[in-house]
Amino acid sequence: MRTRKDERYYVYVIQLDDAVGERIDRRYPSVYVGQSVHPPRERFEQHKSGYKASRVVRKHGRWLRWRLFEQYNPLSSRQAAEDAERELASRLRKKGYTVYGGH
Repeated sequence: MRTRKDERYYVYVIQLDDAVGERIDRRYPSVYVGQSVHPPRERFEQHKSGYKASRVVRKHGRWLRWRLFEQYNPLSSRQAAEDAERELASRLRKKGYTVYGGH
């Protein structure tokens, strides 16, 4: 059993299909940026199954974009994950991605 001290947190990026809406820059896809105590693959499956899901991801989520987030994980606290989520979303927006989530 994991204790709070053992918990690890993660940020993740999910590519969305084009039906989600118009992209800001056609060169870059729309993505969803999130953070969780669950590893990215598990969290993606939760979104797709409807468990604590973003409607955007449940409906339009295609796959994880590992190269965009791997270097951030794992994180040692929820606060670190929330900070990394905002930072990653901001970086992707500046690059030209249309970003959902990333609170």
